[in-house]
Amino acid sequence: MKKLIYIPALLLLAACSNKPKDKKAELADLQKKQAEIAGKITKLQSEVGDSTKAVEVSVAEVKSGAFTNYVQIQGKIDAQDNVIAYPQSPGTITNIYVKPGQHVSKGQVMAQLDNSVLQQQIAQSEAQVSLNQTLYQRQKNLWDQKIGTEVQFLQSQTNLQASKKALSALRQQANLYRIVSPISGTVDQMDLKLGQVAQPGANGIRIVNADVLKVKADVPESYAGSVGTGNEVMILIPDAKDSLKTKVTFAAKAIDPTSRSFAVEIKLPVRKTLRPNMTAIIKIADYSKANTISIPVKAVQRSENGDYVYVNENGVAKRKTVKVGVTYGGLSEILSGLKAGEQLVTEGAADIEDGDKVKVLQSAN
Repeated sequence: MKKLIYIPALLLLAACSNKPKDKKAELADLQKKQAEIAGKITKLQSEVGDSTKAVEVSVAEVKSGAFTNYVQIQGKIDAQDNVIAYPQSPGTITNIYVKPGQHVSKGQVMAQLDNSVLQQQIAQSEAQVSLNQTLYQRQKNLWDQKIGTEVQFLQSQTNLQASKKALSALRQQANLYRIVSPISGTVDQMDLKLGQVAQPGANGIRIVNADVLKVKADVPESYAGSVGTGNEVMILIPDAKDSLKTKVTFAAKAIDPTSRSFAVEIKLPVRKTLRPNMTAIIKIADYSKANTISIPVKAVQRSENGDYVYVNENGVAKRKTVKVGVTYGGLSEILSGLKAGEQLVTEGAADIEDGDKVKVLQSAN
């Protein structure tokens, strides 16, 4: 009997639980959930971003013009005439006629070494020449009068000629005891002192002609086919705060076997600010094209399939495959794939894909 009493009670509770809810309460509950979902959607959109939003980029108009590639190396300034004058025979310095900074002329005696013994011999030889000259003249006068023999005349003539040659040889030998300037220029260095014993090849005087300067440098062997006499060159002398444009005046044909390079020289104009041994930065033009397209290196994107760039076509990014040539100074030569007048994406190219909408922030013509 007790089990039968519990069954009607359970049926009554089940009937009460299937009673429909209040529609207003249900609507309010759904609206609350809708607001929560809308808030989450807005938050996610702000974090992820709208995929249809235009990407901000900078563009530049593609132009055709000259493109030049330069070989940059370091050289130094040297004087065209930069020599050291030495004595040709050892001896004690008896006189010094010049000082550093003094201008000298070609052939000017700058220092004298002791040649007193030779001077004595020269004096004796001069006396002998004078005597032989007198004897010859007398013998000639007699011979003109048909007095004496021809042998006597020829002997006096031979003696005179031999004594003159001996005197000339002594004078040439005496000149070996002088230090003579081989060029016109300025005394740049001299460490000689009176009483010092000077030796050939060891003690001398440096003379520099600073009016004729040149830049000397060594160019790597790999540029032997593109760098030569006549190439345009830009020279920067940092210490003199000076620069100039000129041409290569000399390019060696032989390659140095040790450094695997070849020498080049560039003559410089006369400028008071330039001095020998100054450092010079040399940029030699080894490749030049008058009518070609060059673009900033940063605009070129790379992939396994090749190089490409983006151009702006009415607000849409268009991917274009390009063939890149020589690169120099932040610019790359474009051999194919672009044409003049197109709007090249220069900033923001890494953030876009083909077909993306773009918004131009800056445009360079």
